[in-house]
Amino acid sequence: MDIKQFQERFNLYFENESLLKQAFMHTSYVNEHRDQSLEDNERLEFLGDAVLELAVSQYLFRQYPHMSEGELTKFRANIVCEPSLEQFNRQLSLGQYLLLGKGEEVSGGRERSAILADAFEALMGAIYLDKGFTTALAFLEENIFPSIEPGAFSHVMDYKSKLQEKMQKKGQNVSYQIIDEQGPDHNREFIAGVFLNHNKIGEGRGRSKKEAEQEAAKEALQQTD
Repeated sequence: MDIKQFQERFNLYFENESLLKQAFMHTSYVNEHRDQSLEDNERLEFLGDAVLELAVSQYLFRQYPHMSEGELTKFRANIVCEPSLEQFNRQLSLGQYLLLGKGEEVSGGRERSAILADAFEALMGAIYLDKGFTTALAFLEENIFPSIEPGAFSHVMDYKSKLQEKMQKKGQNVSYQIIDEQGPDHNREFIAGVFLNHNKIGEGRGRSKKEAEQEAAKEALQQTD
């Protein structure tokens, strides 16, 4: 990863450059470099998810004073869902900085939706830890928020939300469960099921639990049409 090029490109200079490197370090890379005591980006992803939700909430609250709570919640969900985060990553061409294991690289990991989305969240976590929330917010205001407006994410299909809305109209609720995990740690595949009254109505696979659940919801929508 070219840390210098990244920092110059975004005019964002880290006190702890190892945090920036970690943000783009996939677990497959760590598993292939066990002798270096590296840490993958999953913990930063966890933190970045919370940073993003707060930043987006603040932005929408101030930008759209006439939106109801329900409208704001739905708008935010469309912005922080995996397809949108993947879009942000591609928009900023962040995939070039990913550190992947050889197997993940060969199998197309640099283009994988879940990996790109997770890396964007991890980057926000790294910025927050190194520079604080104000800088994290400024990064989003400079690079992401200008592209956000009602309807901008209409092409993003959040299958889980769509399925939930459909079931709620019928007075029903669905639940999700990871029913299996396959493959080694650096190339894990999750299998999720979506259930209605304990009956499985859809199943999906993905490199992340979120991706698998979205695929399960997509199948359920097709089955219930």
